[in-house]
Amino acid sequence: MVNSEADRSEMIALPRGQAVVYCAKNPFKETPNEDGAMVIPLGANRAILAVADGMGGMPQGAQASEIALDAIARSVADHDDADSMRTAILNGFESANRRVTSETAGSGTTLSVLEVDGQTIRPYHVGDSEIIAVGQRGRVKLQTVSHSPVAYAVEAGLLDAATAMHHEDRHLLTNFVGAPDMRIDVGPPLVLKPRDTVVLGSDGLFDNLHIEEVVARVRKGPLSVAADTLAATCRRRILDPRPGHPSKADDVTFIIYRPHPKARRGATKR
Repeated sequence: MVNSEADRSEMIALPRGQAVVYCAKNPFKETPNEDGAMVIPLGANRAILAVADGMGGMPQGAQASEIALDAIARSVADHDDADSMRTAILNGFESANRRVTSETAGSGTTLSVLEVDGQTIRPYHVGDSEIIAVGQRGRVKLQTVSHSPVAYAVEAGLLDAATAMHHEDRHLLTNFVGAPDMRIDVGPPLVLKPRDTVVLGSDGLFDNLHIEEVVARVRKGPLSVAADTLAATCRRRILDPRPGHPSKADDVTFIIYRPHPKARRGATKR
C-alpha cells in the first residue's frame, strides 16, 4: 500500500505482468496526502490493483482512503478463483463503506479496483478515480465513467470532453465510499493483448491531463518512462498553470499496468 508525501514511483513485478505506482502530495498543501494506492499479487495468475482518493472537502480524507484500501486487501486475501474474487471485491467495497461511515467523522473517498486474472481484467469503481485500458496504437478499449454530473453529461453527449475539463462543477460527486446510498459499478471482463496498458488514476491525474495525453504517454515504451512522463507533466501543470492546458492543484496518484508480452500462454480462462 502506498500513501506517499513524496514525489516518487515504485516498480512492482506481478505474476503475469508489471506495474508502476506513483503517489505524490499536492505541492501547495501542508495537510497529509489524501490519495492511496495498492497492488496485491495473488497466486500465479491474479492480482488486485486499487486507487483511492480521500475527498478533500470532508474531514479525515486520508484516513478514509486508507480504510478503503485496507478493506479491499482484507476481503480478497483468502480468495483465489474468479467467482469468489468478484464477491470478495464487492464485499470489500461494502466493508469499506461501513468502516468509513463508522470510523471517520463524515468523511468519504473514491475507490477504483482492477481485478487481474491472467490476461483478463475487470474494473470496479465508486467515484471519479478512473480506469482506462489502451492498445499499443492508442485505441481506448475501456474507460470507466466517473460518478459526477459533468461526467454523465459528457457520456450523454451534452458536453464535450475539453469543455468538461474546465467545468466549474467538475469536482462534484454523486457517489462515493462513505455515502449511505453508495453503489458499485462493475465493468465487463476485458481480455488484454500482450502490449495493452491499463491506467488507474485519481482525479489529480485526469484533471491535469486530457485522456488523449495520458494515452499518448503510456501506450508504448517502458512503464518507468511512462510514469515519469505522466508525473512530470502533472507537476508542471500544477506548479505553472498556462492558458490552454488543464491545471488543478491536487494529490496525484496512479498505477500503470501492462501484461508480459508472452503472458497469453497458459493464461487463466473464465
